[in-house]
Amino acid sequence: MKVAVLGAGVVGVTTAQALAAAGHEVTVIDRQPSPAMETSFANGGQISACHAAPWATPHMPFKAFSLMFRADAPLRINPLRWDPALWGWCLQFLANCTSRRFELNMERALRIAVYSRAMLKALRQRHNLKYDHSTGGLLYIYHDKEALAEAANLAARLGGHGLSQMVLDHDQVIAEEPALAQSTDPIVGGILSPEDETGDAHTFSEALAVVARQQNVTFQFDTHITGITAKDKYTVSIETTIGSMEADAFVVCLGSDTAPLLKPLGLSVPIYPAKGYSLTAEITDSEAAPRRSITDESRFMVITRMGNRIRAGGTAELAGWDRSINPNRMSPIIAGTRALFPHAADYSQIKPWAGLRPSTPDSVPIIGSTPYENLFLNTGHGTLGWTMACGSAQVITDLVSGRTPEIDISGVGLDRFTR
Repeated sequence: MKVAVLGAGVVGVTTAQALAAAGHEVTVIDRQPSPAMETSFANGGQISACHAAPWATPHMPFKAFSLMFRADAPLRINPLRWDPALWGWCLQFLANCTSRRFELNMERALRIAVYSRAMLKALRQRHNLKYDHSTGGLLYIYHDKEALAEAANLAARLGGHGLSQMVLDHDQVIAEEPALAQSTDPIVGGILSPEDETGDAHTFSEALAVVARQQNVTFQFDTHITGITAKDKYTVSIETTIGSMEADAFVVCLGSDTAPLLKPLGLSVPIYPAKGYSLTAEITDSEAAPRRSITDESRFMVITRMGNRIRAGGTAELAGWDRSINPNRMSPIIAGTRALFPHAADYSQIKPWAGLRPSTPDSVPIIGSTPYENLFLNTGHGTLGWTMACGSAQVITDLVSGRTPEIDISGVGLDRFTR
C-alpha cells in the first residue's frame, strides 16, 4: 500500500519507519529541510510514562486563573486575546476538569505511554540507535510537604496501573542525585520513576530516519502542504508547493498544524498549541550537573542531561501559533535551572528555543481513523510526543494495515469529541 505520512517530527518519523517495516511504500512530507526540526527539536528529553497525568484536573481552573496575569507564570493564558479557537478549546478543557474525567483520561494516556516505552526499548535494541539516551529513571522533586503528599497519592494510584514509583525524603533525593546538594532552593522530598528514560528526540529522529531510508522510505523535505482534497468518503490527494500527491492512505502527524489543514474537510480537531521553551547549555562541571532527569513540579519544568549538555524545558503558553521566543518566558527556566544546579553550566551561554506542543483538551492523543476511509490521525500528543511516539506509530500502522492493535485503543480516536 502507498502511504503518505504528513509531518517528519518524532511522531511522523516513527510512524513512517513502522509502516515501512510492515511492508508499505511510504513517503514523508515536511516543510523543514530535515527531520524533527520543530516541536521535537529541543524538548525536555523525557520518555516519561509516569508523567502521563492530564493537565485537566479539578484544581487546574483555579490554578490557571491565579497565574493568568503573570508574564513569567509557568502556565499562561492571555484572556484578552481574540482567539475563538482558544476559547472553544478552553471550554472543552474545563469540561475535563472533574475527578471522573481525570481518571478516565489518565488511564487512556497511560495505555499509550507504557506501550510506547516498551516499543522504544525494542526499537533501540533492534537497530542499535544512539541518541544520548539514559535509562537511569526520572526524579520528581518538591519544595513543600503538601505538594509531595499529593504526588505520593498519585504515585500510589499509578502503582495500580503497574507503574513503579518510590517516594523519597530529602536525604534520599540527595543520595539519588548528589548534584542537588548544591541547590539554593529547599527540597523536602521527591518521587523516583526508575523505569522511565531520557534521550534527545531530535537525534533519535535523525537516526531512525536513516533506518527508514534503508527500508525505502522517501523523505520529501522543504515541501509545504497547502491543502487536502476529498471525494465521497475518501481522501483523494494533498496539495503541496511542488504539486499534488495521491496515496492509498494518508496519516496526519502534523501536531499543532493538524486542525487548520483538516478544517476544509469539515473535520473539527480540538488541538491547540501550547508553546514551551527550553535552553541547552554545555556542561562546565560534570560533578555539579545532574546524572538523571529532574522534574521540578512547582516550576513546570524538566532538566535533563544529554551527554555533555544540559537541557532544561518547561512552561506552557497558550498564545496561538506564534513561535517567537519571549524573554519573560525564558527567564524562569534559566533561574530555575541555575537555582537547582548553580555550577553545572555557564548560563550566560545558553541556546534558547521555543516550540508548539499540540495539546488536546483531555491530554490524550488522537490516534485512529476519520470519517474519510483512507485518512488517519496520529497527532495531539501534547508534552508527551517523545514519550508516546513509538507506541502510537505501531498502533496507527496496525490500523492502516487492517490489523487489530496489540493494546486497547478505545477512547483515543477523534470520535470521542463528536459523541
